[in-house]
Amino acid sequence: MSAWADQEILDLVCQEKWQETPDVVSFELVSDSPLSFDFKPGQFANLGFEMDGKTQYRSYSISSTPSQNKLCFTVKKVAGGKVSQHVVERLKVGDTIQAMKPQGQFNSIDCAVEQKKVLLISAGCGITPVMSMAKSWLEQGDIDITFLHVARDKAHTIYFSELESLNEQYSQFHLHLLLKDAVGTEYPQGRLNQAWLEQLIPDLHQRTVFLCGPVSFMQDVQHYLQALQFNMQNFYQESFTPSTQEQPITSQTKSQVIVKVPAFGVEVDAPSDSILLEALETGKLPIIAACRSGICGSCKCQVKQGSVRSTSQETLTNEEIAQGYVLACSAIVESDVDIALL
Repeated sequence: MSAWADQEILDLVCQEKWQETPDVVSFELVSDSPLSFDFKPGQFANLGFEMDGKTQYRSYSISSTPSQNKLCFTVKKVAGGKVSQHVVERLKVGDTIQAMKPQGQFNSIDCAVEQKKVLLISAGCGITPVMSMAKSWLEQGDIDITFLHVARDKAHTIYFSELESLNEQYSQFHLHLLLKDAVGTEYPQGRLNQAWLEQLIPDLHQRTVFLCGPVSFMQDVQHYLQALQFNMQNFYQESFTPSTQEQPITSQTKSQVIVKVPAFGVEVDAPSDSILLEALETGKLPIIAACRSGICGSCKCQVKQGSVRSTSQETLTNEEIAQGYVLACSAIVESDVDIALL
């Protein structure tokens, strides 16, 4: 039976959890009944964790493949990150986690590979979606993969042993690790730049590039590729965290606006030029905000009256935009508004 066939949210169980690096864990989720998890390698899922009597949602990329009867995720503990700290420190085998249907345009199905040769470039937890792509392509056996990952050192390289195993097992998988501290390893030491790209990937222009990592890292790599006159039609990157986002206007004294949600009988006073999501959460309204950066679309709602300014419309169709739909995490309130939650 296919997962999410008749419902948007599944209750899955944490079957296993393990340490990847000192501040990163991986865990796998399974269903009590036999299910096949349909998704496109590279996609992410919104996960809900029960914390202090409330379900907190966050978006995490899937590192497993659709052929497996489980979903695997990898999470890094972030300073001040309530959910990531919960996952790393307190998530236990046997815990139930809610999982929404996977989504995301950065995947190995929708992103065309013309020449059957790819270059996967990642840093940090950006390795997660491209790892799913790589393993799926290896199962198919028809794509030549060069895998370039940048990390601090061996101890902080996510999936280090698995990467080396894939490199030994598959002739079409070519691993390049670039470490800031490569002492005690066979891998080169340095920071990724244009020269390293030319040296490590001599057939760069024959490959389709998939990129995922911290925003500044992705911006740098994109500049290197452009400087090398790479055909950017063969370039895809994870836009999970927007590189730039318009910031609300700040001032010493802000006027107040009223955010109304008539269906719930809730009215919230909020500063003008504040984020709509913050007002809705202040009113304790049932809205899911997983990525909190205008990408996953989980906080979509409709502005029935009033004015907001959107900084991201990533998952909205033109028809939805015309009908007043916005992403609450990326909508800046400019006047009194009436909101309808989905």
